Amino acid sequence: MDMSVTIGERPESIRRATKIYAAFLIAGFALSPVALIAYLYFFQDPALKFENHLFHEIAIAGATIEGLFVAYVSWRCYLSSGEPLLRWLTLGFLGFTLIYAPHGAFTGMAHHNIWLFLLYGPASRLAMSILLLIGLLSFNQEPDTPEQRVNPRPWLAWIAVFLVVDVAVAILAYSPIASSPAVRLAMEGGALLFSAVDLSLMLIGRIRSPLMTVFGISIALFGLSSLAFILGKPWNHMWWLAHAIFAGGFFILSYGIIKAFHTTRSFANIYNQEEMVNRLAMAMVRTESALQELQRSNQMLEHLASTDPLTGASNRRHFIERVDAEIARAKRDDLSFAMLALDLDNFKAINDRYGHQVGDQVLQGFVQKCSEEIRPYDSVARMGGEEFMVLLPQATMELAVTIGERIRQATENAVFESILVPKLILTVSIGVSQFGQDGTTIDTIFRAADERLYRAKDQGRNCVITV
Repeated sequence: MDMSVTIGERPESIRRATKIYAAFLIAGFALSPVALIAYLYFFQDPALKFENHLFHEIAIAGATIEGLFVAYVSWRCYLSSGEPLLRWLTLGFLGFTLIYAPHGAFTGMAHHNIWLFLLYGPASRLAMSILLLIGLLSFNQEPDTPEQRVNPRPWLAWIAVFLVVDVAVAILAYSPIASSPAVRLAMEGGALLFSAVDLSLMLIGRIRSPLMTVFGISIALFGLSSLAFILGKPWNHMWWLAHAIFAGGFFILSYGIIKAFHTTRSFANIYNQEEMVNRLAMAMVRTESALQELQRSNQMLEHLASTDPLTGASNRRHFIERVDAEIARAKRDDLSFAMLALDLDNFKAINDRYGHQVGDQVLQGFVQKCSEEIRPYDSVARMGGEEFMVLLPQATMELAVTIGERIRQATENAVFESILVPKLILTVSIGVSQFGQDGTTIDTIFRAADERLYRAKDQGRNCVITV
């Protein structure tokens, strides 16, 4: 029985078991404060308190600075992605910070008006839980438009709402009903209820992504902190534990915002490892395809830049580059090469009699005949009009004359057919030059080939001249 396991194999049973185990780990971490809450609730000494106003003020100041910073980072992510969830996360952090700050500022009022000191905490947590619930309900909605993202009016309106809440809490703290336990319990209970609704919606909707998992853990900690605040009393250990639990949720959610900022600027579409690998593979395929397309485009552009568009032969610029390279190679390796200068005889009369369309077909047919008679590594170029040149690497004068004669005979014997002209006979005059014998620069060997081409014209055309 083969007990070997292929490397990289993931049996379905193991995959399912590990996913369940991971889910239990996440749930266990999110609900771990329950043990601490239960321990203090059953074993806490009611007489033990830690009342330190300076420590409390420093802690709240730190939380305020952090809240403003994370709200700003969340806002930057929102500007980039336009994700509605990030808009509500930004408002959640900002609203909590602006409403929670007086909780620290009024620490010294704890002995004068305990409710002015206490009510800002539950009010801030209630506001944040409501905004986070709205954000969750907007999960995966269409992004806001760029105009909506930069419009300052909604943000200013929300800041005004938060400041109004601060004033309303102050008025409530000085009202007769502030001393009723129902007031604080209603706000903390409301925060707990909204947190529970958040978690329920996430579980029902099976919303799963790395950062949404962070979101869910934070919501669980926020809800448990509200439970601890309900069970605790000012300055006792349960009260401080509630602060610590909420701070933990705040830190974790802040971490999610920072991760979003450094990756996709999106809170809903951050990648898990498997998705990141898949997207990276897709991006690599797209990049490779784009590079291949770019290479094809460059090759096409290079071909267009070096080719005569009518005949498909090399153009003058590319031919001169080839000759320069051949001269360098000939000097380096002590080799020789030859060139042919060709001019179609009486071509102007063909254009005048039959028209340029027939003339173009003749030029194309002539280049085809040249290509059939030269060697594979030779090249033919159109220098202008009916003038052509052929480069013959490592060719002697004798070989060049032989190739020139082949071209001349093929041209003379060819029948150039067209729609307008059933039969048309064409001849070509050719001048030959050789590197070394006629010079060692491009000007000298070009001039020698041209002079012999003109002699071929003077001697009656349809011939190959070497001197």
